Amino acid sequence: MKGSLSHELEVALPAYEVWEVYSTLRLAELTVDLLPDVVSKFEVEEGDGGVGTVLRLTLGPGAPGMTYYKEKFIKIDHEKRLKDAIVVEGGYLNLGFSSYLVRFEILEKSSDSSIIKSTIEYELPDEHAANASFVTTAALAAIAEGVSKHLTEKKKATEA
Repeated sequence: MKGSLSHELEVALPAYEVWEVYSTLRLAELTVDLLPDVVSKFEVEEGDGGVGTVLRLTLGPGAPGMTYYKEKFIKIDHEKRLKDAIVVEGGYLNLGFSSYLVRFEILEKSSDSSIIKSTIEYELPDEHAANASFVTTAALAAIAEGVSKHLTEKKKATEA
């Protein structure tokens, strides 16, 4: 069984500003700082934030049957503002998923607005098909909202 879910959030920020966070380790740092209930801790196990980087993310309370997972950045396209990360250990793999990919795309809407598109693509053997109900974009939506709020407040503070 294959599936995918997406979430889009329009923000009043230029795409390049949002991409500066999403394309780097700053995204994990901000997630821990702003949303410790989603991700309480992250550690870089390999790499420098570029393709091939492996992060270990410790999840906040409430993740069903999950305490952590490791993700590997497999694609970072600065031109298209696209980043793909696959789960390589723990998390959804512990629930029987054979693959779980998260894609972030920062789409330019105008010079001062953009869309944060977060997509989950997964594969699950038929015997674990019921676990597809655990897949949700709620955490990705919360991250997008938290990052956009943080960047907007930071921008207002520097303009004041």
